[in-house]
Amino acid sequence: MRRSPDPDLEPPPPPSAKHRGDYARWWLRAADRAADACRELLALAAPVECVCCGSEDFSLCGPCERSLRLLTQTPFRAEGQAPALMDVDGSVILPVVAAGVYREELAQVVLSFKKYGQGQLESVLSKALGRAINGAAGTMDGFCLIPVPTTNSAFRRRGFSPVHLLLRNLHRSGRLGAGIPADALRKGGALAQWHWSGGALPERLQALVPAHAMAGGQKGLGRGARAKRVRGSMRAGPALLSPAIRGRPCIIVDDVLTTGATLAEAARAVHQAGGVVAGAVVLAATRPPDVVDTAAVPGVTAAAGGRH
Repeated sequence: MRRSPDPDLEPPPPPSAKHRGDYARWWLRAADRAADACRELLALAAPVECVCCGSEDFSLCGPCERSLRLLTQTPFRAEGQAPALMDVDGSVILPVVAAGVYREELAQVVLSFKKYGQGQLESVLSKALGRAINGAAGTMDGFCLIPVPTTNSAFRRRGFSPVHLLLRNLHRSGRLGAGIPADALRKGGALAQWHWSGGALPERLQALVPAHAMAGGQKGLGRGARAKRVRGSMRAGPALLSPAIRGRPCIIVDDVLTTGATLAEAARAVHQAGGVVAGAVVLAATRPPDVVDTAAVPGVTAAAGGRH
């Protein structure tokens, strides 16, 4: 049979497709199978369960990870439920953007991460935190991200600082945009640190000046006890190779927002170090039991916080 000279009328037969799962090299196939065998042996030696639903073989299973993404897909302004961050006339002392509400899968994952520091949990939480940071920063450029320091006892117990770990993960993956991590705060204060040089505090931050410091955790404490516990607990003390924050816009980063007392103390210490407090970001925000759970506010930005 004579072939048509026109290729459009009689196109050549398509080449046989190669399966996408095939390996170009035999040793790649062998390495993949060896990795699967190692994972199966590890699952037998040290069984892993989903921290949310208890499914086997995953520290966070697929359905629970999707639920976590839904809970943190729209960051929202959360300072309205933190009494320490609101003035008596209802005006905002420190704007705060939260990645999600502290409930369900988000609460379980945050607690498990802080207790065990599992790698898969670090990955999903850092992505949620990154979305909140980008929403809070807006078009701000050259800002510093200042993690709230953990207590010495918590660091000894866990072996790591959750917020520092998440920021480092974001920085290494290039998901911080124009933000620069700055380890500028330390736990522990002294009376000498309460006297500022280089000008007085803004009036709204003067209310945060401590009367005395108290050590210890805050779990189970009420609003007044939390505020009293954290007053004077932080001081400016940048780590080696950490960028200077004097004169630069700063966003404070913490894990969970409750009354706002910890963020208020961090804002005081950052101002003392010469930083311009532009706002704060948290992984999750708690709400009082009598507050109706409303929808998250889209399109948040903490750029307006630069006026403080």
